[in-house]
Amino acid sequence: MSTALVTGATAGIGESFTRLLAAKGYDLVLVARDKKRLQERAAFLMKKYKISTEVLVADLSIPAQLAKVEKRLSNPKAPIEVLINNAGFGLKDSFLDSDVDAESNLLDVLVAAPMRLTHSVLPQMRARNSGVVINVSSVASWIAGGTYSAAKAYLTVFSESLHTELRKSESKVRIHVLCPGFTHTEFHARGKMKMTGLPNFLWLEADDVVSEAWNRAIAGKVISVPGWQYKTLSTIARFGPRPLVRKAGINVRARQRRG
Repeated sequence: MSTALVTGATAGIGESFTRLLAAKGYDLVLVARDKKRLQERAAFLMKKYKISTEVLVADLSIPAQLAKVEKRLSNPKAPIEVLINNAGFGLKDSFLDSDVDAESNLLDVLVAAPMRLTHSVLPQMRARNSGVVINVSSVASWIAGGTYSAAKAYLTVFSESLHTELRKSESKVRIHVLCPGFTHTEFHARGKMKMTGLPNFLWLEADDVVSEAWNRAIAGKVISVPGWQYKTLSTIARFGPRPLVRKAGINVRARQRRG
């Protein structure tokens, strides 16, 4: 039976990925900071889906803990077939007012961690010519929404680059980047962002987001942007006049900080 590793596995998009993969028969390695929630998630998945689970407690902003996950990914005796780079968080404050250590942690988790974890797992995937890496980015990667957008822009371009390079070499390893919009998860509450003014039609459900990403990844597609509303908005963000896109991005972030 194949094994998948999911970071940020206890809530939101990561939790949804654990259920989707378990339902497809994958054994799971669950990675997050909260040991209690990890153990609860592992017990639920084992009971409901009759799979095996491993728990890795790790804060990906701490090098020694990130190294534990890298070591697991590169273990030749227990290969990983699917890697979901999902762990992440956002900052409410503008860069002009934020704490520099918090900004560094953001980059560690959103940029350095997925880069290092992908680098750890790819050699084995390439050697056996199979495997899937899904990087959870955001439609924010195409707007000017502070350092969160900048970090997600890295992840989107990184994924596109890897996908193209592997496709050129005719590798069957699939690299995919998921770029969702506003999704019902714990993300905004943890970041203390005000979201009460957001219209209902802009909210997505995590299970729908994850299902589309998986189907497109398996089909060999490089990007998924779930939801008709975000397909439209992302097209405008990617190809519209940059001064307008920048202004819109800053306005969105300003509204999230109010209250």
